[in-house]
Formats: sequence, C-alpha cells, structure tokens
Amino acid sequence: MRFKLFLASLLACGFISYVIANENVSTETESVSANTKDKKGVRSTVLDKNEVVEMIEILPPQPKQKQQQQHQHTAPKVSSTTGTLVANMSQQRSGALQMADFYLGELGYDIVNDNGYNWDPNNRMAPPTMPSHSLTGGYTITPQRLAEIRSYFMYWYFDQDMYGGRGDYQFDIHASTTQIHKNLNFQLPFYGFRFNYTRVSLNGYLEFSDPPEYFTYPLVFPVKDWPKKNDPSFIGIFFSKCRVGRIYPTDIDQRTPGVYFRMERDLMTRTDRFGVEVRERTMWDIRDGVVGAETFVPKHVVITTWKNVSFAGGIDNSLFTTNTFQMVLATDEVYTYAIFNYDVLNWSAHTEAGGDTTHGEGGVPAFVGFNAGNGTRSYEYKPYSQNMVIRDLTGRGWGNGFPGRHIFRLDEEILIGSCNKDIDAAILPLTFAPESGNMLGGTVVNITGPCFDPNVRVMCHFDTEDVLGQYVDKNRVICVQPYLKAEGYIRFEISVGNERFKWRGKYFVETPAAATEKIFFETDDVHKKAPKEIRINWNAYNLTSNANANIMISLWGYRETTIHPQLEYIDVIEAASSNTGHYIISPQNYINRNNINNDLQFGFIQINLTDPQQYNNLKISPLLWSRPIPLAWYFKPQWERKFGYKWPRALCDNWIRNDRFLRNFAADLPLCPCTLEQAVYDKGRYRPDRDCDKDSNPTCLRHKTAIHCVVSGTPTAQGAEQQCCYDRYGFLMLSQDQVWGSRPRRIHNLGKMPWNEASKVPTLSTWFHDMRPFYSCCYWQEEQAVGCETYRFERRPSQDCVAYQAPGVAGVFGDPHFITFDGTQYTFNGLGEFVLSRSVDADQRFEVQGRFEQVPNNVYGPVPATQLTALAMRGNTTTTIEVRIRPKHARWRYKMDVLADGRRVYFDRESLKFQHFDGVTVYTPTYLLNQSQVVVMFDSGIGVEVIENEGYMTGRVYLPWNFINKTAGLFGNWSFNPMDDFTLPNGQVLNINPSDFKTVHNQWAMNWMLADRDLPGVGAALFTREFGRTASYFANSSFVPNYIQEPANFLPANRSYDVEKAEDLCGESYQCRYDYGMTLNRDLAHFTKNYYDSLINIRTLNSQRVVSCGVLETPRFGRKLSFNFMPGAKVSFECNEGFVLIGDQRRECLSNGLWNIPEYGYTTCLREVFYTRRVAFIAIGIIIAVILPLMLCIVCGVYRFRQKQLKEDPQWQMTLPRSRASSRTNLRALNANGDYDSDTDATGTLKKTKKWDLDDGDVTSSEGSENKDTKLAKDIEYINKTGEKPKQMGRRSLRGISGTDQDQLPEHEEHDEHAAAGVAGHSDEHDDVGVQHPAGYHQPPSPEADDHDEHGLPLHQAMHPAAGTQAQYSPTFSGADSSFSGESYHPNNPPQTRYGGVQVLPNTNSQYFNRPPSSMPVTGGQAVPAATPVRPAPIVGTPLTQDNGLPSPPHAASPTPSALNQRSTEV
Repeated sequence: MRFKLFLASLLACGFISYVIANENVSTETESVSANTKDKKGVRSTVLDKNEVVEMIEILPPQPKQKQQQQHQHTAPKVSSTTGTLVANMSQQRSGALQMADFYLGELGYDIVNDNGYNWDPNNRMAPPTMPSHSLTGGYTITPQRLAEIRSYFMYWYFDQDMYGGRGDYQFDIHASTTQIHKNLNFQLPFYGFRFNYTRVSLNGYLEFSDPPEYFTYPLVFPVKDWPKKNDPSFIGIFFSKCRVGRIYPTDIDQRTPGVYFRMERDLMTRTDRFGVEVRERTMWDIRDGVVGAETFVPKHVVITTWKNVSFAGGIDNSLFTTNTFQMVLATDEVYTYAIFNYDVLNWSAHTEAGGDTTHGEGGVPAFVGFNAGNGTRSYEYKPYSQNMVIRDLTGRGWGNGFPGRHIFRLDEEILIGSCNKDIDAAILPLTFAPESGNMLGGTVVNITGPCFDPNVRVMCHFDTEDVLGQYVDKNRVICVQPYLKAEGYIRFEISVGNERFKWRGKYFVETPAAATEKIFFETDDVHKKAPKEIRINWNAYNLTSNANANIMISLWGYRETTIHPQLEYIDVIEAASSNTGHYIISPQNYINRNNINNDLQFGFIQINLTDPQQYNNLKISPLLWSRPIPLAWYFKPQWERKFGYKWPRALCDNWIRNDRFLRNFAADLPLCPCTLEQAVYDKGRYRPDRDCDKDSNPTCLRHKTAIHCVVSGTPTAQGAEQQCCYDRYGFLMLSQDQVWGSRPRRIHNLGKMPWNEASKVPTLSTWFHDMRPFYSCCYWQEEQAVGCETYRFERRPSQDCVAYQAPGVAGVFGDPHFITFDGTQYTFNGLGEFVLSRSVDADQRFEVQGRFEQVPNNVYGPVPATQLTALAMRGNTTTTIEVRIRPKHARWRYKMDVLADGRRVYFDRESLKFQHFDGVTVYTPTYLLNQSQVVVMFDSGIGVEVIENEGYMTGRVYLPWNFINKTAGLFGNWSFNPMDDFTLPNGQVLNINPSDFKTVHNQWAMNWMLADRDLPGVGAALFTREFGRTASYFANSSFVPNYIQEPANFLPANRSYDVEKAEDLCGESYQCRYDYGMTLNRDLAHFTKNYYDSLINIRTLNSQRVVSCGVLETPRFGRKLSFNFMPGAKVSFECNEGFVLIGDQRRECLSNGLWNIPEYGYTTCLREVFYTRRVAFIAIGIIIAVILPLMLCIVCGVYRFRQKQLKEDPQWQMTLPRSRASSRTNLRALNANGDYDSDTDATGTLKKTKKWDLDDGDVTSSEGSENKDTKLAKDIEYINKTGEKPKQMGRRSLRGISGTDQDQLPEHEEHDEHAAAGVAGHSDEHDDVGVQHPAGYHQPPSPEADDHDEHGLPLHQAMHPAAGTQAQYSPTFSGADSSFSGESYHPNNPPQTRYGGVQVLPNTNSQYFNRPPSSMPVTGGQAVPAATPVRPAPIVGTPLTQDNGLPSPPHAASPTPSALNQRSTEV
C-alpha cells in the first residue's frame, strides 16, 4: 500500500510540475524585464498618420484569373530594370520602415465583416476567418494598413483561437519530443532539392531528413562520412540544443514559451483578410529586402517562431535565459526566400557544446546556416555562425530597415539579401541582381553585401570601367552598367570609401545580338529600305511602374573609321512620350534631317526615362536597347540626296572597295557539312545559329527558305565565323545558288580579344563587316544586281563541303560500357576517376576525364557495378569545365550541374543559353531549360556532349581529324586500327580480348586511374574538390565488379524471370542485358540501349562518305532552277531578261563527285548587245582564220604557177579575167569601128583552137530556150602570140577601137611559133599567143593558122580523127554579135557540122551559115563554096536574145551603125 501511495505521489508531483512548467508564470529580473519591454515597444510602434505609403490606384473588381495575373506581371519592381525604387527610406525610432507612395496590392475586392476581431498584429488570438477564394467580394488592403503591419518586426504567431484552441502553439514539442512532422502539401524548393514536408525541431531548425545519431562540435556540414552517416537537410536559424524556457509575469508579451508553427497556403488566390495581409506583407518585405525579387509573389508562407527557448543542460534558473527568433519561409514553388527575425538572443551555446550551465555562454555557439543534405552542399552564415559574435545577429542584417532581420534566397543557391559589416577577407562574396546585362549598357544592378552609408562613396568596377554607385538604403546600392566592349563573364567588384575592391563577383555581359530582347518590332518593316511606319513595343515596367512617366526614344549608330569603335548618337525619335509600352515611328517625319554622321548604316533604338528622379528619387534611369537594325528607314532621304536614287548600289560599292583591302579570312574556316544531319552531330565545331534555329527561331529573316543554320562555336585565329544553312531537304545552301545561302563572316559574333579595338567588338563588328553589306548589296537591291553578285560570289561566298571530314566519335554509357574511336566495344566497371581521352601531342593538348561511382542498391542489396556521374575537360589553356549529375531529389529543376573553373553556371535564360569562356563555349539546346544536355566546344574543334536521362549519363567525345594518332586513354588511340586501342600510359600496346572484362579491368583500364597529383602519362584530376573531398574519396582500386557478361551466367538459377525480362527488354544488346541483370532497373536498361543505338548511328553516319559535286557557280545575270549538288542532280540555267545564255543549259552531278564536262562551254549570260558583238567578232575571226589562209594559199599557188611558167617561157604573161562591163564596152567599141575579130573563119566555122574563158555562170539562158542545157562553151581560148602583156578589158579577147585586125604574121613565122610550142609540149590547155593590136589588146591568130599542126595537117584531123563523133559544144551569145545582120543567110538549111568546127545547134529564131577555112580540103572532088549561108541574119532593130544562137559575123563587112545600139549579154 505504501508503495502505491508513493507511486501516486510521484505521479501527482510530476503532473503539477508539468502544469507549472507550461503556465504563464515568470520570475524574471527587473533588468531583463525592462530590457524586453523596451525592445518590444520599439518593435511594435505603428506609423504615424502623416507618413507616406507607396500605393497605386485601386482598380475595379476583376475575375480571379485576372487577379492572379496582375500579381504576377503588374507588381511594382524594385530592381535595376524595373522601376519603383524605395525612396526616402528612413529608419524611425521604432525601427519601422517609411513606405514610398506607390503600392500594388490585392485589387478588386470589398471589405468583409470581421465580426469585431481585433486585427492588431500583436494580438495573441488567431483570426476567425477561414481561407476564402471567392471570385466576388473579398478584402482590399489599404496603404495605411499595409504600412501598419509592415512596421512590426515579428510576424504573426498565436497561442489562442476563438474556439478555445492553442492557435499556432505546438504543445507536442517539449524536452522529450523535440520535433514533430508537418506535411506541407506543396513543393518547397531548397538548395537544389524540393520537399513537400518538414520537421519542426525545438533545436532551432526545420529539418527535411534524419540527422546523425550524435554531433561533434563545432558542427561541420555536409557530413563527410555520408552515406555511412546521415547528412541532414535543414534550415538552421539557431541550430543548438534547446529546451522550452520560462517568462516573468511582468513581461509584456505573455504568449506561451515554446515553438509556434503557422502555414498559409494558396495565397495568390486568397480573398480573406488575413490571407491578403500575409501575402502582401511577405511579398513587399521580400521585394524590398532582396535584390532580384522584383516580381516575386508568394504562393505559400510558413511562419515558425521559437519563443523564449533556453539552452539544454542548464540549471533551473537558466530557463529564464531565453532566446526568441522567427523564421518566415515564402515560396512560389520555384523560388524560396527566408526571413530570419532575431528578436532576443541571451545565450549562445548549450552545455554539450561547451557552454556553461547558468547563462549558456562559452563553448561553441549555435550553427546558423543551411545544409542541402546527402553529402552535397552547405552554407554557413559567417561571421556569426559558431562564433562569439552570434549575438550581433539582433543588431545586423537591416533587412527592410530592421536591425536583426536577415533575408536569404534558398531555392538553388544561398544568396544573402542583407548587409554584413562584421566580415572581412581578401575576397568577399557579393550579391547582386541581375547577374547579366546588355553590352551596350544601361542595366541597373542592385547590390547587397557590405552595409552602406549615404555619406560614403561606393565605386563599382565593371571589367575595365568604373561607375559611381547610388545609395538606396543601408542594405542596397545601385550601379548602372556602362557600355562595355566585352562578352561573357567579367570581373565585377565594388569598393566602399577608401577600401580596396574586396567585394567581388562575376557579371555576365550579353552581346547585343544575343541579349534579352527589351524592344520588340511587330513586323519586319524596320529591315526594309522605305517602310511607311515602324511599330515598337516594350514592357513598361522594365522602366518604371508609373504609367504617367515620360520616356525618350533615341536612335544610335555604330561605325569603325578608326582603331577605336564608335557608338554614336544620331537623333531623338521622341523627346517625351508616355510610358505606355508601344510607339509608332513614322519615317516621313525625318525626311528633312541632315545628319553629319549619315554614313552610319546600322544601329539601335534606345528608350529611357526623361526625368528618372521624378519617379524613383534617383538620378539614374534604366536603358532599353533594341537588337541591331539597319537604318535605311531613317537615312534614305539623305542617302538619296547624296548618292542619287541608286544609293544602295553606292553604299554597296563603297563597302566592296573597302573590303577588298582587308585580309582574306576564309582559309582558316572549317568546312561546312554537306547535310543537316552531319551538321547537327558535329558537336565540336558547330552550334545552332540564334537567327535561324529550327528549335527556337525558325523565322530565318536573312536566310529565307532555310530551316536551320549552324555557326562555328568559337572564333578562328583571325576572329572569323563560319555559317552553314540548310534547306528543307537538309542540303547545304550556297550563296552561289541564291541570295539566302550560307555566308561566312569576317568577324565572329563573340568578337576577338582585345575587344576594345575596331573589327574585334562582339556583334558590332560583325554587323559592320558582314550584316550591313547584306542589306545594301542584296536585301535592298535585286538578287542579280552587280553588287549583290559580287557580295555573294566574291566577298562572302559559301564554302562547299567537298573536302568535309566528319569527326571521330567515342562514348561511354550505362554500367559503364565503352566504344572507342576505332569502334572497339568493351565494359569496364572501375570505381573512381579515370582518363577517358587525352592528347599525347604537346602542341594540341586536351583532357577528358570521367568519374564513376557505384550504382544504387537493388532489392537484393549492393550492386557490384558503377556508372558515370561526372565529366571534367580542359583544352590547352582553356577554362576547365565540369559537368555533374545532380542527386536524385535535386533534379526537379536542373538535371546536371555545370561548373566553369569551379563556379556553377546556369543556362535557364535565353540570353544565357550560349556562354563563352576562355577557349571554350558551353551551351544547352535552346528547347531545354533543365540542363539535361550540355555541349562543350573547344577552340581546337573538340566537342564533348553530355546527356542525362532519369539519372543516367552518357558522354561522347568528338575529335577532328588532326588528332589522329594523338590520343590515349579509355577511348583508345584513334588510328583506324582497333588493335592499338589498349595502349598503356607508357605507350605499350596490349593484345586483349575486349570480351574478357577481367583482363581489361586489371591489366589495362585501372592504369588510367587519376589522382590529385600529376602521374606520368595520366595527368592530374581536373574535378573541383568541395568540402575536402579528394580523388581518393571516390576511388577504390580494390573494388571488384562483376566480370561475367550475360545475366544467364551471373544470376542465380531461381531468377530466371530476370533473365527472361532482360531478353525481352534488350534483345541483341548485351550492354542492355548486362545492366538490367545487374541493377534490375528498367530505366537504366532502356537508356543504355538508347545511348548505344544513338552512338552507333552517329558513328555510322560519320563514317559514310558523302559524295558531293561542290559549288556549281551560277552565271552572273542568271539563275539556277535547282540547287542540289549530290550525285544524280541535274541543274538547269536561265538568264535574266535582256541576256542570252551561252554554253550548256544543263549540268549533271556525276557519281564520282564531279560535274559533267560541258559540251558547249561553261554557262554564262551575256547582254544581247554583247552577244551580237561577240557573234560579229566570231564571224570576222572565222573569216580571218579561214578565208585569209585560203586566199594566201591561192595567191601562193598562182605565184608558184607564174614562176613556173616564167621559168619555162620568160615572155609568158597571165591573162586575167575581165569584168562584164568592160567586155560590153570593148565589144561595142569594136563593133563601132567595124573591125571585129571574128570567132569564125572565112567559112563561118568556129575556130576550134580558140578557147573561151567561160564558166557555168557566164552562160545566160532564156526561160524559153529549149536546149539551154547544151549551150556551154568550154574549149574556147584566146591566144596571145605577141608576148606583150595584155590589158584587161573584158572576159573575151579585146578588140581594137578601130575594128580592124592587125596584119597577121607570115605563115612560116606562125608555123615556127606553133612548132616551138609543140616542142615544149603542146596540149589542149596550152597558152596561145596572139598578135598585139595597136589598141593594146591581143589579136588572135587566123583560123587557118590555128587549124594546122606543126606538120601542116588540119588540127581536127590530127587530134580528132573521128570528127563526126566529137562532142558538140555551142556557146550562146546575145545580140551583141548581130552587128553583121546585113549579110545574107539561109534559114532553111538543116543543122550541120562545120568542117573542123563545133556543131551549131539549130534554133527556130536563128539562121546559120557555114564558112569553112581557106585550107579546107575538097570533099568528094568538089570544092566547098566560099560562103554557104546557114542562117538568116537577125532583122535590124529586133532585140537579140540568147535564143538567137551564136551568130557568125561576116568576113569583111563592118558592123552596121544600128548594131552599136544593141545591148549584149556578158559572156
């Protein structure tokens, strides 16, 4: 019984002690009470009625969606780029903040009935209202109310409610239960991770994972022994062992000591009063207190308060030595901010940490900071954490003007939003926002770091430029970024007063072409040469949130006329306009301008505030810049007055003339790939072009019909840039084919060091040398203009892909599996850091290293296999780039971390997608925001691609051909010979079977393990070391993996299901089967197969030889009908109007990669006048080349013949043909004189030996002649027997003017002449020599002499015995021979053959006579009469025609006078 009573007494005493410990009873000393009372009074003072509060006008009620949108987009901005900066921020005695006169609160709701609730922020009673999200009605906060609640230091916490509950008080937290679990029901981003729960601990922190079993002091995070020991994830406002303290009855605040926890969710749509006030107060405290939070709107808020907590291990009286502090977490589920309010700090350390038991002093003070957990990252708030100055937390920070308020950003990195005056070092971290800006300047940078004084000068140093800072408050200074001639990350430093620049950071300078676009053009009219209007838009809140503010729009231009770049002011477009966010530019308003600098051809539009001090109480204004634009819309009238209406041609000619003096830059450029597929997989040399990207910008303004363009990632040695564009079929577009083709650039968009010289400035020099001429030569002229074709064919011609060489590719993936540059496939499960590939050439160095860690456990326990978790790489002297996979629960936003020289960089903004460092460019695809794919490009052409999927990485290395036989490492030696892939660091080549995993692992691969020191042939590790983790932390040379390839061979027999599953998932891929069998992870198996197939496809694509015929130049003033240059392509040509095509009209690309040889010459287009002139010249040339040599040959032949004849007969003279007119004249003259040299003898018979110089053309026939075909004379010839040179007078032998024949030579002389001729070789074609007439022509010999040979025989008998069978030939003559018409004829005699002559053909209109020669013998004993008429003479006066036959003239009769009037036909 006694024992039971004793036990009951103990229980009663315990209960009484518990009640007393939780009652509001206090015996605190008077000094402490006074101090607390004074402090509480200071923190609770309310603003006076006359204080100014910054507000905006109240808008009418709007629907729920619009309210939310308004909070997100129309809230006033407190940063550099947005406008309303808190002004006149004066600290009152109460410690409250005086508000400005502009505020954007919850709009459009009516005030609801509060049922008489006391809305004093210090009220310990919780508000009665439940969360409301009604679309109509609701609470509207007033500026006065917002100022009142923001004037209090501590946020709300309640220990009572209207229903008799304990409010926010967590009575379950006490000495025996120090923490409780809380479900958040939303995602809270913290330090890269994201949690939907927390644990509220009495020990001054919010926890997200289990802590270790015990701590050692001082605390060090992350825990280095993780995962063997727990590494907790927590937010530590005062991490120390605590217990619930006590308060005195005299304390003003009688709320129960302990831990308070309040959570307000979905604040964006809340319409109840308390929800609106929590949202607005938190929003503006964070916006005013942290730089870069100008647009933040809290969605969820968690308020945790530790009131009057004491240290653990102290005596009973130490319960009255308490601390009070509060943590406010606000998040929109993307960004997270924390407000630490330190109200009272009376102790610093608990007894386990070395503190005394009375006052908690000495020992190791509490830890203040953040730990991400899982062995990743931590941040300790120096100098306060675990330091004796921790008590200064109540008087430092100055967040929102309150001493003791410290604000942080927690979601990805820990950024301090409060000043720190107690820290000093050589390099101190500087917090500023934004972290990047346009190179042209004007970005307002908000800076937090040291505590500022309005009377102390602050100097900001941007790279090489210094700017004076503008004081805002004790926690913030503003600097306006100046015009910087630089790109990428630069030094950003500030100095306070006379101190050196010790607060430092890295500021990213965006090139004007890649900077965040602040001014938008609705259409492409600004690029035209004569637009009617130009519409521009901008975000008005990027300048100021005051809609009544006035802005100025100005125009600037750029040129390079000296060594120094010149960015010059041109004109004011609008001097004062309202900040409405849109404006219309009318080019006709600037027609009469006459600028001195009218040679500026491109520039920018700038917008700024006209009177910034009127709106933000500062003398500085943000500057908004447009992208580079051509300026023809402004300068066109001036250029017309200066150059005429062909001003584009003049501008183009000037540029061409200047560009021809510059160096040739195309030789150093890499060749373009032939196809788009090749270009996409050439990761080391080409990256997407921002102006024409199939994923983010398919407009392609300057490359129409293209679907994608790539540019070289880094500048060449001369600073040039290659560009390759591809059409919808994936083929390279050439400038020789069309104006929209690929164009190399003299200046890379990134410029070239030093950037402050002309032709080296990023973007500006590119536009000056390459973009500007495109407009003046092509865009503003016709495609076939001379200037455009000179620009396309000569100055910026595309380079074809005939000699393009695809890079070599090697990769690692999965568990892990390797494919070398030469195609060797093997598996190596090493644990540690290894060399993947490195150069053995001292001139071209590079290193790519990989880290391999053990894969997570499966359901059966640890897995003896590894996976790739990080890659590190470096070129010759380039920045070291490291790509890591993030922990599993930290991949919600970014899949991988990218570190440049140990500093994390991010690619989640458009202007940061492509980042350039020293010798290396890093980018992520434009369509990705989570950094799941990273490409690293070195200036040597080496590319490294890292891809992550579901936590599994793959790495691929792309090498250009100049690294053949210069590589070593796990990717082997690239020599196109797989036999030397297994080369040791000392150069020894091993002959190993790739399927023998154990031999590969032990004898070869482990020799490539890295250490922190430099190993011969291996090198030193490049990975960033954090928290003291060296290479040995990751390495384990004794790790034994699984060496068996097939799951059927290494899995137990009772796991046949897993073997079958591996077969089903993977098929023929042994890598996939191996990975699934080891890990039983479907995702790993899937991505192993996917990575393997992708790598094989890339290698296959790069190994295929692409046959290309290369550039087929388009003829000037012509065009192609197709642009293909692959085998089988047929390209036709056309010429412009007014031009004629010369050469082949179609060419074909042959299978050997050559264009077919043109059949008619290379294709050209000539103007018609030039073509006609060419044809004439060709005709003249042909005549000269053909006729002239022929004439020379004839002359030479005649000359040789003459020389031969003269050699035989010195008296010989050539008879030349006579003209028809001369023949007629001579004949008439002879007829007129009556002395006619008859062609017949006395008998009327034609002389046989007289040869007539007649040809076919000399015979004219009448249309009515019946026997015109027989009227030919061939054997008629005149003989010159005098030896004198004849005078050419006609086609026949000339007659004397007197008409009488000269005396004939004596008969014997004639005989001697003929005898001499016979001795010389007489023939039918011998030259006869006649008698010289006194009138100067040859008298033919008599018929009698000619009819006998040298023996006296008649010629017709001597030469033609059968006279009757002689060919009959009758020349036809006109009436010129009818001068003897008075003779008598016998028309009725039949046709007969003259003796010794030629038969005279009968004619119905002619009569004949026959006069045989005088020497004619007697036939039949009878002599032939002297004259036998055979035809009548034509009637005098009747016109003679050819039908009259060949009249025989009479013997002695002279021609009648009437015959002189007759016309003769030429013979």
